[in-house]
Parts: sequence; C-alpha cells; structure tokens
Amino acid sequence: MSHFLEGKKIIVAGSGFAGLAFVVTLRQRWDNALEFPDIVIYDRDSRELSQKREGYSLSVNGMEKDSGLIAMRDVGLLDEALKHAVTGADSVRSFRMWDKDWNALMAMNFKPYDGLPTAGIRIARKDLRNMLLEAGESSDKIVWDTICTSAERLDSGRIRIHLSHGDETSTDECDLLIAADGAHSKIRASVRPEDGLIYEGVTQMGGIGVFPDGIPKPVDESWGVAVSGQGVSCFMSPIDKQRVVWALSQEEAEPRPKLDNTSAEQTAAFMDEAKRIGHMMGGPFPAVLAATDPNSAFVLPARDKQPFSHETVPSGIVFIGDSNHAVSPFAGNGANLALKDGWDLATQLCGSKTLEEAVSAYDKLAVPRAVRTVKSSHNRMGIAHCTGVKYTLLRGAFGVGSWFMWMAGKS
Repeated sequence: MSHFLEGKKIIVAGSGFAGLAFVVTLRQRWDNALEFPDIVIYDRDSRELSQKREGYSLSVNGMEKDSGLIAMRDVGLLDEALKHAVTGADSVRSFRMWDKDWNALMAMNFKPYDGLPTAGIRIARKDLRNMLLEAGESSDKIVWDTICTSAERLDSGRIRIHLSHGDETSTDECDLLIAADGAHSKIRASVRPEDGLIYEGVTQMGGIGVFPDGIPKPVDESWGVAVSGQGVSCFMSPIDKQRVVWALSQEEAEPRPKLDNTSAEQTAAFMDEAKRIGHMMGGPFPAVLAATDPNSAFVLPARDKQPFSHETVPSGIVFIGDSNHAVSPFAGNGANLALKDGWDLATQLCGSKTLEEAVSAYDKLAVPRAVRTVKSSHNRMGIAHCTGVKYTLLRGAFGVGSWFMWMAGKS
C-alpha cells in the first residue's frame, strides 16, 4: 500500500517546538515499510544564536488530552523532560498567585491526565528545545541561518520557498511545506498578508536576576504572578538554581519600541522605570530587580492572533504553532499548543489517505484549543491588572475552584 507522502519532499520552516515535534512524530509514526519523505528544516538563526535565545523557563502541562506532556510522552521524551523540571516534579502544585507582598492568594492542585506522573512541570526553554533538537537533528537535515521569506504554490502543485542567507537569496521546492516559523511568520505574511498580530493593550518589561548563591524565597520552589491591585502585576519563575526571570506588566495604550539591551543608557533608564512602576512590589522583587543582568532586559508588548483553518490556504502549506495562532505570555500555554500541533499534524498525515483529509482532521483538533487559549489569556490580562472594587472582589474569589483553573488556562 502506498502513501501520498511516500518518497516526497517536506520542508519545515522553523526548528522551534512545533516544527521539531512534527518531525520527531512523523518519524515515529511512519510505516517503516514505506519510503520515508525527504525532510529539510530551515531555521532563521545560527545554531549558536538559537541557543542564546532560549533564556527562560516555561510550563508544559499534563492535565488534559491537549497537554504538552502527553505529546512528550508519546514521542518518548517524557522521562528526559522530567529530569529537567526546575520547580520540582509538579509545577502545578508550585504555582502561586501572590499579592504585592508575596502573600499567597491562590494555589493549584490538579490530577495528572491519563496516567501521567505529574500535572505539569516548569522547564528551561533551552532544555526542552535541546531534547527535541537532539531527536530531530540526528535524522533530518537542519539548514541554519537561513530565512524562509515567502512561499507560493506552482502550477505543478509543488511549493516554492524563497530563501535568504545573509546577502544571498535562493529558492527550494517541496511537496509539503510546514510553516512553523513563529509569531512573526514571513510565510504567513506572504500567504495571508492581512493576518497579522494584534496588540492587546498590555506591555511587559523584565529580565533575569542572577544569584550565584541561590535564588531567594519563595521563587526558589514556586513560580507565579503577583497582583498588586494597583494596575501592575509581576510574573516570576526560576530558570535554574541561580537564575530567575521576572516581568512587570501594566496596561498601555500603545506598544513600546524594542529595547536595545546592549545600550548602557537604555538599560539604566529601563531599570529606573522598572523600580518606579514596581514600587509597590515587596517580597523578592527588590532583590531580583537589583540582581538583574542588564543584557537580559526586555520589553515585550502582549500580542496575539486568532487561529485559522486551512480551507483558504494554498494546498500543500500547513501552519502550526505560533505561525498559526501566536499567543502572548499571559496564555501560559504556547509550548503546549506547539507540541500538540506537531504531534497531531504528523499523526493525521500518517493515518490519512489524502493530504486534504489529514489537514481537515488536524484543523478540527488544533483550532478549538487555540481559540480557548487566546480567550483565557485575555481573561488573565484583565485579572492581573485589575484595581479597586474589582480587585477586592476577585481577591475574595481566589482559591474558589482555584479561580476556575486560573481562568481556564490551567496555569
């Protein structure tokens, strides 16, 4: 029995979580009696720069069927992921919502899904990426430092990809293009130029505090968000035993320009502003701010976009992860969506009779969960920056049903 992808060429634009999860899953699920497709992965960064971008931690959940830990288990990487957990074996239990003085307002406690050993972990992004890279790079070709700038469907039905490498340009062709090139996807811009990111009226500013002798309590064993009731919140989480990432946020009408954290003048002004905006924050915040590496400072406007299905996308191009449904940091679910997108698309491709059947089945899985995630992130933004009577009422509700699973985002 033949398969519509047997011996064909697949190009994956981007070697992030979604793209690598797709490649690893496709190899695992493929019928070994059939000729495996030729896979080429293009990534915009050099391998070295790619590693430098991975300087924070994230949540991988295991509370429902769409959790990232389900995908990690199914591709055989769960045990390795658990070894790298930074807040213990269950990050859901270590999640907290604090007040401005870091008194706990809410804790989480949910059961693991489908026999998983934990309901969730915090893991350094670089560790999760390296696991997937090791599995994906061992079998498939990754072309580093090469940007996929646009794509088009040819009369032959194949897909032509335009590439940029420094001052050089070239093209490549394939039978299936997996667009996993992130929130600012150039492929999406070429195929769906009207479908850009939307600023949601909130901006984060943060960095990484470095503590050679160990990070301060309570973020040595927990992570979460402090809600001041004065329109400012502060996210904080350990990255490892010596580093903690923090991010103040507040509502701002317009997005800020990108911070140049190589400029001593800009980073000095940044630190002064963070101290002013977060003046009400107690607990570990003053110490973490004082210990912040200026070169880690960042300003991040909260942007996202709604997901889309593929009925109007040229056949042979499939968007997964942030390229389809970019989420802001308030979602807390981006890695889970990416891992499940990669798993689900590869699984549907292996089990379907046609490309159209596979993509349609994938859309039915991927779009609803992304819609839920975007909606929950908007609810979280409202809670994190509430003031006055609303804050008083919400503070009284914290802990009731763990505030409906942290507004249905499941931490």
